[in-house]
Amino acid sequence: MVKAPKSALLVVLLPLFVLLLAFASLSFGAGGVGWQDSLHWLLGASSDAHVDLVLGELRLPRLLKALALGAALGAAGVLLQTVTRNPLAETGLLGVNSGAALGVALGIALFAGQSPAAQIGWALGGATLGSLLVLLLARAGGGQSSPLRLVLAGLALTATCHSLTAWLALVSTANLDRYRFWLLGSLAHPHAGLLWPSLVLIGVGLTAAMGLVRPLSALALGDDLARALGQRPAPARVGAVVVVALLTGTSVALAGPIPFLGLIAPYCARTLAGVTIASQLPYSILLGSALMLSADLSSRLLLAPFEAPVSAVLAGIGAPLLIWMVNRDATLALMPAGTER
Repeated sequence: MVKAPKSALLVVLLPLFVLLLAFASLSFGAGGVGWQDSLHWLLGASSDAHVDLVLGELRLPRLLKALALGAALGAAGVLLQTVTRNPLAETGLLGVNSGAALGVALGIALFAGQSPAAQIGWALGGATLGSLLVLLLARAGGGQSSPLRLVLAGLALTATCHSLTAWLALVSTANLDRYRFWLLGSLAHPHAGLLWPSLVLIGVGLTAAMGLVRPLSALALGDDLARALGQRPAPARVGAVVVVALLTGTSVALAGPIPFLGLIAPYCARTLAGVTIASQLPYSILLGSALMLSADLSSRLLLAPFEAPVSAVLAGIGAPLLIWMVNRDATLALMPAGTER
């Protein structure tokens, strides 16, 4: 049974919560600039060069990255879970993140001075190949692509990609510094040339994701009924995989592999908005941004004046949640894809 949103207030409160977190992201961190300085800067009443440097050159790009990455991975999680009919599907679990990371690592190893466009291209190629390989491995031997087979195929591909990425980092000491912080997943990297192209690509991906709501909603009813409603299942699935690869690959190129966010945001969105894609997707986009901003703030404040990797903060939240989800419904992993309960 489809549940309606628990309260209409969430439609107003959730965007306000994201705005509050965005202001906090501008107000806290290294540089000795507090919330009063941030407020004056936003109102155009600040003439301090130090404040302009900290907020305009350091914190604002970081804020934009967090908002874009959270939205991208939240939307990608919803699309991936819908296409695979698996509530445990997530870009990190199914090898899309690690495939994109391997693509970027391979590009840096072969072309150390690659342009931002080339780095995004390598990440998109790796994400696309990773997602296709997982789908093929899950169907190997002619069996059905069950949630368990998808997760196992994703874990196998993730382990392989991590090993190859580590090998690429170790064989070239000149590129080791390029890998070690980026691979942990961080918003602190400058990547000035990557920011605006990445924001544009993520905007295109989110727009395309919204355009897939209708065909994927029909697809959730089953292929036969989707065809009766005038939708074509195969192009809808391919389109969803392409959009997931675009959103994930761009995110990985910008900030490194970010695990579990594509699992947490859709799960919370289902709890708040119900199981329909039309209601899940906007909630997941907002929740993804809120979670990324919260994790980024935590990474800055937990070990201040040092900084923890944002991926480690998200893993600390996502790993227990994944265990709880599996224990909550132990039969989930044994269900064939498309089985209705």
